[in-house]
Amino acid sequence: MDVAVSAWRDTKRPLWPLALVVPVLPFTALLLADVTGSAWAWWLTPLFILGVIPLIDLLVGDDRANPPDEAVPALQASPYYRWITYLFLPAQYAALAVACAAWARDPGWIGGVGLILTAGLVNGIAINTAHELGHKRETAERWLSKIALAPTGYGHFFVEHNRGHHVRVATPEDPASSRLGESFWRFWPRTVIGSLRSAWHLETSRHRLRGRNPWSVRNDILNAWAMTVLLFALLTVTFGVEVLPFLVLQAVVGFSVLEVVNYLEHYGLRRRRNAAGRYEKVDPRHSWNSDRLTTNVFLFQLQRHSDHHANPLRRYQTLRSFDVSPQLPAGYATMLLIALIPPLWRRVMDPRVLAHYGGDASLANSTPSYGSGGRP
Repeated sequence: MDVAVSAWRDTKRPLWPLALVVPVLPFTALLLADVTGSAWAWWLTPLFILGVIPLIDLLVGDDRANPPDEAVPALQASPYYRWITYLFLPAQYAALAVACAAWARDPGWIGGVGLILTAGLVNGIAINTAHELGHKRETAERWLSKIALAPTGYGHFFVEHNRGHHVRVATPEDPASSRLGESFWRFWPRTVIGSLRSAWHLETSRHRLRGRNPWSVRNDILNAWAMTVLLFALLTVTFGVEVLPFLVLQAVVGFSVLEVVNYLEHYGLRRRRNAAGRYEKVDPRHSWNSDRLTTNVFLFQLQRHSDHHANPLRRYQTLRSFDVSPQLPAGYATMLLIALIPPLWRRVMDPRVLAHYGGDASLANSTPSYGSGGRP
C-alpha cells in the first residue's frame, strides 16, 4: 500500500455522529418546555435546523477533500459508518413518540405548530437516512429504509427513487427533476403526484412481468405503506385519536422537506440525447452540489449528489466532490429556505443555470413558458 494512502485518515470521522443531533433535538425541546413552561420551546428544532445550521455552514465553509481511491474499500466496509445511520432510526421513532405525547397534552397553537414542524423536519431528514440505506444491496438495510419512511407515509419513495428517478434524472420525464423557471410551489404537486404514479407503475409492472399479483405483501409499496398504517394505529391507541391530525400534518411537512431537496438538486439541469435518441449517461454535470461541511455532516453527504448519481452504491463516507459539478451558493439548509421564495430563488439560481449552459436556455430542462415573459 502507498505510504500516503496508509497515512490517510478520515478527518470527518469524529463528526459523523453529529447527524444524530437532529432526532435528539425534540428531547431538548421537551426539557426546555418543562423547565420554562413556554410553548415556544417546541420551536427549538426548526430554529436550529433552519437558523443555526445555515449560520454555522457559512462560518465553517467548504470541505472539498476526497478519500484516495485505494482507501475506499476499507471505508466502505467499516461498520462504524453504518451504525450511525442505523442509530438514527430508534432516535427518530422515540422523537415522534415524544412529540405525540406533547400534542396529546394540548400545547396550544404556538406549541402545536412548533410540534408539527419539529416532527416533520426530523422525519423529513430521516428520509435522507432512508435514502442512504435504500440504495444498498443488503436486505436488512433496505428494510430499515422502509422503516425510516413510515412516519411520513412516503414508502413509495423506496421504489420511485431507485428505479425511477435514478433512471430519468435531469430529463423532462422525471417528476423529481425541477425545471428552469418552475417555482417550488408548482413543482410540489407535480412531483408528489407524478412520483406516486410512477412508483405504482414500476412496482405493479415488476410483479406482472413475473406473473404475480401486485396486490400482495411482496409489493414494496404496499408493505411500506402497511408500516405507516401500523405505526399510526399504535400511536393513536397509545396517545389518543387526537394525535391523528398531528401525524398527518407532520407527514406532509416531512415529505415536503424531501421534495424541496429534490427541487434544488437538479434544478434546470438536463441530459442531452445521443445520436441513437437515448439520453446520455448521468455524469457530475447533472446534479447541483455543495461542499459545505456542516450540512454534509448532518445529511450524510447528500450534497455530493453528482457522485451519488454516478455511483449509487457508494456509501456516504466515500462520496467525492468534482470540479465539473455545478455548485450551489450555499448548503441545503440555506437553499431550502430560498426555494420557498420563488422570486429570490430565480434571482439566485436562474443565472447559474444559464451560465452552466453558456447562456443557452434551450439546453436546460425548462418550463415551456420560460423566456416568453411568463412566470411559472
